[in-house]
Amino acid sequence: MYVPKKFEAPSVDAVEQFIKENGFATLIGYDNGIPLATHTPIMIREDSNGDKKLVGHISVANPQTKCFDGEQEMMAIFMEHHTYISSSWYDHVNVPTWNYIAAHVYGKVSRVEGDDLYKLLDEVSKKYEGNGPSAFKIENMPKDMLAKDMKGIVGFEMEVTKVEAAYKLSQNRDVKNYFEIIKKLKERGDEFSVKIAAEMSKLRS
Repeated sequence: MYVPKKFEAPSVDAVEQFIKENGFATLIGYDNGIPLATHTPIMIREDSNGDKKLVGHISVANPQTKCFDGEQEMMAIFMEHHTYISSSWYDHVNVPTWNYIAAHVYGKVSRVEGDDLYKLLDEVSKKYEGNGPSAFKIENMPKDMLAKDMKGIVGFEMEVTKVEAAYKLSQNRDVKNYFEIIKKLKERGDEFSVKIAAEMSKLRS
């Protein structure tokens, strides 16, 4: 990922939190030189040694499962916050641009099976379902149905070897124009504009 120094992530913790909050990612690998991409929920977790790993699952029919051999380095792209920035908001002539946050995570991917796959699915469902009285719980599924459904998916685990992240949030603007951008984004009011405005506010609080 091309990341000019002024657009580098504020901290490692910030990137990890971004990944946790924006878990619907794009997983990319290669099959005989042909790129394969899958859009799927992916979680970040820390093992007993403190090493970071990404985990998730895809359909057993997905050809990308061929990439889960523990040898090929794959990439997961996390990107959620992004919005258009109009140059009409500046006090000088310039061109429009786009503000965004994105993270690329690299590593070798292996399969997750059996009890480990069950634990992975349980972890995913608990993260997104919460603990409400009507929340889905994997342990409540009929065992025959669960066994059949688990045969239809392939779990995966990526041992993280490298993380790149870009926080392109108008850091190259002076104070006056920087806060004018925040103001305009809040006035626009759509979800992504508000999110980017909030991230910009964190950088220059």
